[in-house]
Amino acid sequence: MASWFYASEGKQQGPYPEGQFRDLIAQGIVRSETLVWTEGMAGWQKAAEIPGLISAGGMPPIIQAGGPPMMGGAGYAASGSAAGGSLSVDFGIWDFTWRTLVMAIGSCFVIPAPWLFVWYTKWLVPCVKVPGRPNLSFTGSAMAIVPWFFGFIVLAIVIGYVGSQLLSNLLFIAQLVLYWLLIKWMIANLASNGQPLGLSFTGSVWAYIGWNLLFAISVITIIGWAWVAAAQTRWFCRSIEGTRREIVFKGSGLEILWRGIVAAILCSLIIPIPWVYRWIMNWFASQIELAPRGSL
Repeated sequence: MASWFYASEGKQQGPYPEGQFRDLIAQGIVRSETLVWTEGMAGWQKAAEIPGLISAGGMPPIIQAGGPPMMGGAGYAASGSAAGGSLSVDFGIWDFTWRTLVMAIGSCFVIPAPWLFVWYTKWLVPCVKVPGRPNLSFTGSAMAIVPWFFGFIVLAIVIGYVGSQLLSNLLFIAQLVLYWLLIKWMIANLASNGQPLGLSFTGSVWAYIGWNLLFAISVITIIGWAWVAAAQTRWFCRSIEGTRREIVFKGSGLEILWRGIVAAILCSLIIPIPWVYRWIMNWFASQIELAPRGSL
């Protein structure tokens, strides 16, 4: 069932299931001039501009699973692209190289790290092409993660000074928790055409810690890490909510394994690293598909 958003006083409200959204229209909360958005639309539009939304007794148009309403407005994505498809990544090698070097060198000075990370993410996210989601962007601010980052640095310094092995192990868990918070924050700040996508990461912190510990243990088996990585990626994709389509990872452990081996060999030569990175990212993106819910 479709989820709807509407704008009120410059703020995004939602998501609301169709039934609840119908009530908002009937109550006059959502009016003809209200900006609304749902899965498959390229951008926000006035409710009156969407055929069948305000008219026909205030009932939203029926949306077929896997695609947006069949509308002629130029502001909407074509129904075919919105129905699903694979992601892709496209960026220039030299653009990637100098930005990565700036971030790596700048992060060595510690203090600039949060700002460099956001700067790098704001460049990288638009390079990802998502069916039905034009002009993907990242809207997060570095100041949101500054307390996490410097709090962890202070904690690491204190634990290093104390020299406790138990506290060092707890520091590793704290680091995983911060990565989990970072993932939730990043996904919540994805936007399309300047409008928030309304996505959220619902995977629990304990599941995230468990997957990472399992991956660390699987490295001992030499090859088992690839199958753990594939399973973890599928869990990660399933844990992203706020979209009417299912996010599915199709890659297998064997495919990850042989690509990982090739990447390790090529990266040992240093120079091919940017090309290898783009190759790996393109493959992972191609294995992530948007499919109608219930179609798998």
